[in-house]
Amino acid sequence: MTTPKKDVLQSLWDFFCSLKLTMSLLISLALISIIGTIIPQGIPPQEYLAQISQAKLKFYKAAGFFDMYHSWWFILLLYLLTINLIACSIKRLPYIWKIITQPVTVLDPGLERSLTNLTTIKSPGASEVVGERVAAFLKSEFADPVVTRSDGALHLFAQKTPWCRLSVYFVHLSVIIIFIGAMIGSMFGYKGYVNITEGESISKVVSRSEKELPLGFSLRLEQFSIAKYANGAPKEFKSILTVLENGRPVPDYTNVRVIVNDPLTYKGITFYQSSYGNAGNYFFTVGDLDGKNTVSLTVAGQGSVSLPDGSSMHVTEATKDVSQFVPELSGPAAQVELHSRDGKTESFVVYANHPGLNIEHAQQHGTGPVLHYKGAEEKMYTGLQVAKDPGVEIVWLGCILMMLGIYTAFFMSHRRIWIRIQDGAVTVGGNASKNQGGFQLSFEVLVTQLKAELTKEKHT
Repeated sequence: MTTPKKDVLQSLWDFFCSLKLTMSLLISLALISIIGTIIPQGIPPQEYLAQISQAKLKFYKAAGFFDMYHSWWFILLLYLLTINLIACSIKRLPYIWKIITQPVTVLDPGLERSLTNLTTIKSPGASEVVGERVAAFLKSEFADPVVTRSDGALHLFAQKTPWCRLSVYFVHLSVIIIFIGAMIGSMFGYKGYVNITEGESISKVVSRSEKELPLGFSLRLEQFSIAKYANGAPKEFKSILTVLENGRPVPDYTNVRVIVNDPLTYKGITFYQSSYGNAGNYFFTVGDLDGKNTVSLTVAGQGSVSLPDGSSMHVTEATKDVSQFVPELSGPAAQVELHSRDGKTESFVVYANHPGLNIEHAQQHGTGPVLHYKGAEEKMYTGLQVAKDPGVEIVWLGCILMMLGIYTAFFMSHRRIWIRIQDGAVTVGGNASKNQGGFQLSFEVLVTQLKAELTKEKHT
């Protein structure tokens, strides 16, 4: 009656110990990481809408693609890989531990047949005397031997770096530690964003789930600046930030420069330069083609405004001098997006110094309205990505442990030498846990030195 239950448990144990499961999980995580690279993670929702449709936005959001490293299915894969690593380690570790702590010290016929590196040296004389010479040689040239007498023969066993066999388990442990750090960061940390206008300060940020989270301090944007290439494309944009505690600047965190790849970190919260824009106002006039019924319009930096004919518009980009884009034109210009009453969307440029072009555009697209640009009140804002990760130090510990484990696994080996002294013959055998070719060369050199040592002693 209990056999089926044992079979089920054994099948479950074999499943989690399977190398196929390990490879499947690693491939799945690699593919998911590619998706996470292609789809930007953790940017404000309005920035996603500028890149993909509303339908895709809903699907990606439901699938967790915008925050997939915190999604339930990604975390499930991490849990499965953790269980898999633990199960594989438990299954294999006792055998490896026995090799390290209870090595075979006697070169019996069975072990002798299994060794590919094996040679015999003739050395007449008392076994005890020869054994002392060989033991001294091994201690000097290889490692301190263990001496055992068995079946009328004297056996010497020496080994180097047996603990390197545990390197794979250090790698397993490092992966688990990294996962633990990631889980701590996922449970007790957050990622969000915030926009700060020049001269203003904030004390809260918005998480990816659109929740407001208090910082515990305030952050003020002192200044925002943009350096551009000759063609007008942004070269570098930076924020000058000051951290405030109880309304007062923190000495070591006053006027801190933040640019891309050079963030500000305070009390475990890191602020990354992400985006920017104009938080000031744009000024326009709108009227009929004949110049009548002209009214003034003010468009907030990120807002939109309704026009007299029922359409609406907002500004997507503006410049103080359009000549850097179109050399034959000059003066301020703004690119606007016009949404008509029938649902059509049109994007075009409105000029300050070239009203004829504005009228010509209106004529080509109907009877109006005619827009004229009057300039802007520039007041920049900075967009910052915000991250708090209390598990990052644990992750770094896991990374260091992984590097040590990988170095040990690839560049070190467990090397063993067995010697049997019997009936005037010294039989020497050896093997290594890896790099058999390199060990064979070392073994041949060691045997040559041992022959010379025994011959020298014999002549003296």
